[in-house]
Amino acid sequence: MEEEDLREQQHGEDLRDMVSLGMVPVERLHLKHVLQTVCVLESVILRSFGPEGGQVLFIRDTGQAMLSRSGARILAALRLEHPLARMVVECVLKHSIITGDGSKTFILLLASLLRMIHATACKESNVSQTYSSRDAAEAATARHLADELLVFALEKLGDLIAFGVVPYGCCLSWEDFTAKTQLPAQTNNHCVQKVLASFFRSRLGHTHCDFFSNLTCELLTQFKNNQPSLSLQFVNDNLPALHTPVSGFPISCSRLIEGQIIHRDFATPCPKTDHQPVKAVVFTGYLQRKLLIAGEVLELECGNIAQFNAWAERSLECVIANLQSLGISVLLSAVKQSAAVLALASQADMCIVECVSEDELSLFAQLSGARPVSDCSMIEPDQIATLTFCRPILLGAHRYVHVAFHDSEERVMVTPCSLVICGPGEGHTDQYVCAFRDAIRMLLSTWEPMSMTAVRASKRTLQSNKSTSLHTENQLPDAAPFQQCVLEPGCVIPAGGTFEFLLNHVLLQHGRSSSISHDTNMGIPAVSQLLAKALLSVPRQIYFHSPRCFLQTQTRLLSFIENHSHPLSLIHKQEHNTVLVQGQDVCPLEEGKQSIHCCREDDVSSKNFILDLGLESVSCKYQLLLSVLQCVSSLLRVDTMLCTHTALHTQSRRLANISWEDTEDEAEE
Repeated sequence: MEEEDLREQQHGEDLRDMVSLGMVPVERLHLKHVLQTVCVLESVILRSFGPEGGQVLFIRDTGQAMLSRSGARILAALRLEHPLARMVVECVLKHSIITGDGSKTFILLLASLLRMIHATACKESNVSQTYSSRDAAEAATARHLADELLVFALEKLGDLIAFGVVPYGCCLSWEDFTAKTQLPAQTNNHCVQKVLASFFRSRLGHTHCDFFSNLTCELLTQFKNNQPSLSLQFVNDNLPALHTPVSGFPISCSRLIEGQIIHRDFATPCPKTDHQPVKAVVFTGYLQRKLLIAGEVLELECGNIAQFNAWAERSLECVIANLQSLGISVLLSAVKQSAAVLALASQADMCIVECVSEDELSLFAQLSGARPVSDCSMIEPDQIATLTFCRPILLGAHRYVHVAFHDSEERVMVTPCSLVICGPGEGHTDQYVCAFRDAIRMLLSTWEPMSMTAVRASKRTLQSNKSTSLHTENQLPDAAPFQQCVLEPGCVIPAGGTFEFLLNHVLLQHGRSSSISHDTNMGIPAVSQLLAKALLSVPRQIYFHSPRCFLQTQTRLLSFIENHSHPLSLIHKQEHNTVLVQGQDVCPLEEGKQSIHCCREDDVSSKNFILDLGLESVSCKYQLLLSVLQCVSSLLRVDTMLCTHTALHTQSRRLANISWEDTEDEAEE
C-alpha cells in the first residue's frame, strides 16, 4: 500500500508539472456545463420515470439483452466518458445500494436544483474586484447556494419533515410484515402490500406488482422474531444464497420452496435415505492432504515416495472410516476434492457436493446451527448438521442439491426456505431478481429510525397507534421548543407526490416566517424556497400526461391543510378495495390509471373511491434529499478538468466494453 501511495503521489506531482508547462489540456468547467451534463442523464431516465414510464433495453457486445426500469441499472449500463457524468452516477449508485430506491428521482431533483441555482446565480452574481469575470461570480454564487442548501438540510430539514409530513402518514408495525398474506378484501391492514406494490409498480409495471408484493410478504412470514431490522438484514445479506433464478418459465411459477437450495450438483451419487434423518458436515479444506504446498520443499530418499503415498492413502481411509462411524453421509465442500476422495466416498455410500460458494455455506451454517470443519481428523458434535432429506432438484435446465432441516429450538430466526424467481427470459429474470433485492433494501431503510430533532407534539404523536394519524399543533418547528427524538420506524405516506406537496408547503411557510423574523441580505431567495420549488419537479413529472390533475391535487391538498387543523388519516374501505385519504379531492385520471381520491372526513360516505397509488417510505425520501444536496455541493466545487489518458483508463474502458454484468457489485465494493 505504501508503494502504491508513493506512485500515486509521484503521478500527482508529475501531473502538476505537466499542467504548469502546458503539456496537459485543461478544461474550465462552468455552471452551465454541469447543468448540461446532468440534463443529458435526466433525458435518459425520464423514459422510465413515473406510472407511464417504460422499460429500457440495452444490448451488450456479446448480444445479451438487459431489460430494466431501474434507474440505477440504466445509469450503470451507460458508457460515460465525461468525468462529471461518472461522478453523478457514482453518487446515485451509492445511494441506491443503501435504500434500493430513488435513483430516477435523484437525477430529476438534481437537475431541477441545478436549474434553480443556475437561474438564481445568473440574476444575482455581478463582476466585482473579487471575481474578474461573470462566470467566476456565477460559480461562486452557485457554490454558496449549494453549501447553504446542504447546511439547511442537515440542520432543519428533519424538523420540517417531522412537523409537516409525518403527521399525514402512518407507521407500520412488524405484525404487518409477518401477517399471513391475504387478499386485500379479507384483511383490515395491508399497508405493507401497498408499500411493496407501489415499489414493484415502478419497477415491473402494473401486471406483476401485486404478485411480487404478495411473494415478498410470504417470505417475510417465515421469520419468527419481533425485530424487523434483523430479519430484513438477514434477507439482504443472504439473498444471493436464498434465491434461485430460473429462466424459461412464466413469472407465476415463482414460489417459496422448503429448505435450502445449493447451486451445485452431486459429485458422487446422492444418498438413499429412505425417509431417515441425514447427517451432514461442511468442510472448508481438502480431505486428502497435499503432497506439497506452494513454497515447500520435500526431501525424500530413494523408495520413500511409495511409502509416503501409501501413508497418505491410509490416512484418507481413516478419515472416511471416521465419518462413517459418526453416521455422516453428506459432505459439503468449499473446494474441489481429489479423485481418490470421490472414489472412497462412493464406496462408503457418501455423497459429496464440491465447490459450494461461501455465501451458501454461510447460510447453511446459520440454518443448521452446525460449525464448518477445518480439521477432518477432529469433528465435534456441534459440527454435524441433521437434515430431513438431501436430494436433487431440477429447476429449469439445471439440477441442484435440495436440503431440508429438522426443527430446532435454537433456530428461532427464520423457517428455512428458498425463493425461486422465474422469468420468460434471462433478461426478465435478472430484472425481477434486482427488483426483489432493492425492495428488501427499501424496507430495511424504511424500518431504520431517522434521528432528528422535532417538536414535543410530534414526539407525543409518534407514540400513538399505527392505525391512527399523527397530529401536531399548527405551528412551525421554529416556534416551539426542540428536544432530541427518533422518529418511529416504518413511517409511510401516500405516494403520487404527497410527500413533495407537503414538504413544499412547509418549506414555503418556513421561508416566509424566516424572512419576517430575520433580516436577510441581498436578493437571493431563501434556500428553503429554492428547495421547495425544486421538489415540485417530481409530482409534475408524475402527472406529466395530466397537468390539470397536478394543479388540482396541489390546490386541494393545500386548501385542506390551511382550512383544517386535523391531519390526514388513512382509512381502509374493504368493500371497495381502496384506500381513502381524507383532505384531498383529486381529479380522476384516464381510464385504467391509478390515483388517490380524497375528501373531507365528514363527506366520506358521499364520495366514490378510486384506486390508490400506494404508499412510500418517508425515511427513503429524507435520505434521498440529503444525498442529492450532498451531490450538488460536490459537483459545484469542481471547476477544472484535466484531460489525461493513462494506461489504467484505457484498460478500464476495455473491460467496460466486455460486459456490464458486474457493475453493481463493483459499486458495492
